[in-house]
Amino acid sequence: MTLGDTAGVPGVVVVTGVSRYLGAHVAARLVADPAVEHVVGLDPVDPPPELAPLLDGVERVRGDAGTVSSVIADLDAASVVHLALVTAPDKQQGGRSAMKDQNVIGTMQLLAACQRAPRLRKLVIRSSTAAYGASFRDPAVFTEDTEPREVPRGGFARDILDIEGYVRGFRRRRPEVTATVLRFAPFIGSAADTTLTRYFAQPVVPTVFGRDPRLQFVHIEDALEVLHRSVVQDHPGTFNVAGAGVLTLSQAIRRAGRIAVPVLEPGLSGAAGLARVLGFGRYGLDQVDLIVHGRVVDTRRLASEFGFTPRGTAEAFDDFIRAHRGGMLVSRDRLALAEQAILDGVRQVRASGRRDGMVSR
Repeated sequence: MTLGDTAGVPGVVVVTGVSRYLGAHVAARLVADPAVEHVVGLDPVDPPPELAPLLDGVERVRGDAGTVSSVIADLDAASVVHLALVTAPDKQQGGRSAMKDQNVIGTMQLLAACQRAPRLRKLVIRSSTAAYGASFRDPAVFTEDTEPREVPRGGFARDILDIEGYVRGFRRRRPEVTATVLRFAPFIGSAADTTLTRYFAQPVVPTVFGRDPRLQFVHIEDALEVLHRSVVQDHPGTFNVAGAGVLTLSQAIRRAGRIAVPVLEPGLSGAAGLARVLGFGRYGLDQVDLIVHGRVVDTRRLASEFGFTPRGTAEAFDDFIRAHRGGMLVSRDRLALAEQAILDGVRQVRASGRRDGMVSR
């Protein structure tokens, strides 16, 4: 189906999560599309000042996924785009518990509302390649039909598995609704601001000694294009969304002009401590497992069904680098802190090894 085919074009579209970059830009694109009748943005908080102008043509409703039932009923909405997912816990906003409530419980509430909406004809769900997990048992490439080899350790990945399970149940109950699930690789690009982009933007990048995982990214603009096409066209099914090709972690760090600081894998918890010392912010197990094991997905289904191919992983990463060129330099103090953190981690591993040896004797 080409972009000009409007057979699946919705009337009123409800977009959740419009106070964030992805939701605000998707809503703005839909407002600009003359084939879309009306766009309603649903979010419990107001957007930041830099995103507010994008929502000038969007009818904003302040509420969470639990509010969507009345919104769909009042507006007789035909399409719902669910983007209100939290990818990492935030202690200031309730931590892991609040994250699971929004991701899992919020999606359950939304799907229950969609099930009761007789005129609903389209559902688009943001998902993630985190659904495949990341472990040493992984295949070289994941297809959409590949099951994770083991339950992921990270909270976000487990939430994604729950969400996709609920969507499968919804599909069985409402087979006439076109349900599209988009498994996005990590976002990258000049405008992307995520845990992973902040990781690469720092002058000193913690890595795991002896590990050089293969990574894939998707440019944020290409993600927006796929989301837009999912709304204005009919593309039922589940799709991996990523740029072709891979970068190893060491290649990405070199391209970014950063310094890699390896830590021993038995002391991996020390990597999170090192990240805090260097001002990287908080990392969850999803991010830690990714930089240990990596993840690569097959995108042939996306190219065949959508007639669209995102720019390659290396090209998308280079756009991110250009936006951060000339960033922070590594000060002596920061290098000293990094070196001390590494030494502390090594001492902990050695001490643990000595204790284990004594026990075995």
